[in-house]
Amino acid sequence: MQRRTFLLGAATAAVAGTAGYYRSRLVETTPDVHYPGMQAGHALRDGAALPVPSASYRHDVAILGAGVAGLSCAWKLAREGHTDFVVVQGPEFAGNAAAGRQGELDYPLGAHYLPLPSMASTHVREMLADFGIIERGAGELRPYYDESILVHSPQERLLRNGRWEDALLPMTGLPDADVAQHRRFLALIDRLHTQAGNDGRKVFSIPIALSSHDPAWRALDAMTFKQWLEREGYTSPALHWYLNYCCRDDYGAQYDVVSAWAGLHYFASRDGHAANAGEGAVLTWPGGLAALTDRMRDAINQKLGHTRWLLPGTAVRVNETPGGTLTTCVTMGAAPDAYTLQTRRTVCAMPLFVAQRILPDIRAYGYDPAAHASPHAAWLVSNFVLEGYPLEAPGEPLSWDNVVYQGQALGYVVSTHQLLRVTRSPRTVFTAYHALSGQQPNAARQWLATASPQDLRDEAAADLVAAYGREFWRNARQLDITVRGHAMASPVCGYLSNPGLAALRDVDGPVLFAHADLSGYSVFEEASWWGVVAAGRILGGKPAQA
Repeated sequence: MQRRTFLLGAATAAVAGTAGYYRSRLVETTPDVHYPGMQAGHALRDGAALPVPSASYRHDVAILGAGVAGLSCAWKLAREGHTDFVVVQGPEFAGNAAAGRQGELDYPLGAHYLPLPSMASTHVREMLADFGIIERGAGELRPYYDESILVHSPQERLLRNGRWEDALLPMTGLPDADVAQHRRFLALIDRLHTQAGNDGRKVFSIPIALSSHDPAWRALDAMTFKQWLEREGYTSPALHWYLNYCCRDDYGAQYDVVSAWAGLHYFASRDGHAANAGEGAVLTWPGGLAALTDRMRDAINQKLGHTRWLLPGTAVRVNETPGGTLTTCVTMGAAPDAYTLQTRRTVCAMPLFVAQRILPDIRAYGYDPAAHASPHAAWLVSNFVLEGYPLEAPGEPLSWDNVVYQGQALGYVVSTHQLLRVTRSPRTVFTAYHALSGQQPNAARQWLATASPQDLRDEAAADLVAAYGREFWRNARQLDITVRGHAMASPVCGYLSNPGLAALRDVDGPVLFAHADLSGYSVFEEASWWGVVAAGRILGGKPAQA
């Protein structure tokens, strides 16, 4: 793909003085780089000395972590009238659903959209109805959604051969045999949406706990997605690129290591519909899924009538006691402090690689990190604040989601796309996503820990420079890079039958586990599912069986 050179517009060229000189130069923005959770995580890993607790509190339930799983658990408890609980925030409120703000502009620091929930995702539908996002028909096949949250058109485009095309799967300018393969794959996905196993369950459901256990289908977990494609006679390079892109985007890993079952699940489990949107629509906000975590927090505040349920600090030790659990928490800062929580039940709503550090021995619950830990992908989420817009290549106009064919990263979304305006906003944010899937996870984390801000900037801007050339930097005014070294678990071969994850999913004692890691990959529906399941166990309900 050739890089293009664009000329400054006449208005910019006319600006005089120092500012005009500055804008006439190509100045690559110096980034602000953030490493959420790294300080606390490395302190746990290295066994750092802990301060002596200065206070102790008693509650019925402690939820450790204010990510999607922890907040979903708290939201469900509060909604059902259970009020004696606290949530220990952890190093970052909302976790992978966090957001940032620059002036009037919101932008995501992690997950940025939610697919329309399927009929099986009743927990998500209940939540969306509670927040007014589903305006009516939450239990129907096609609910009616808040129009402002349904992704606006144009939704997505692909830069290929110097031109922007509609949709991400190429269908034009290809050999007829390749187009036929693309259509064959899409037809297969249509059939798999309703395919049932020999136990009567849907083969591919979300949450995955409700998927079929039919051995004939689950055998797909023993091969990679790439191997399955080759076995089934799919040879189109464009189709292979697209499916590899999807694995990198949703799982943070290449399709030659992702389980074939997971590769198909990505498509076949997504069968939500809306009365007021076309097929394939998603829900999104300028700040991404932080809108949902904020609404959970607001709903809990309203139910409890106070905000004291959300505690600062990070859990560093959990011990079972005759009366329940004793949790030690530390608040980071110039003068670290500690406090303890004595509770009947404690929900570990953090990644499993963190949970294994705060429990005396997580193997007592049937999970051995040496044998059962999932690989965790390393990500960069980079927000470029722009004054004005760079000049576009021909073809489809700027869309919500913009992807470069065979690009180094995963493309970028436009935070102001959802704003209801007659004309474009003068300022915007392009959020670039990059899963470092070309390296082994440990190597990627090592590189992230030692890379200079300039190296991180070059990596973050790879697709934007491919799309706009270096002239892109004329519009960029600020760059915030969020480094997530353990962003998400990746569903590699064997994850469906992982006995350690199965053991943690069944734990129902003083300590409970609730995190997307239990599903083997990180999406909102899975994280919220395990939070709601944990709440059900606390409330005395019978959870759905995995």
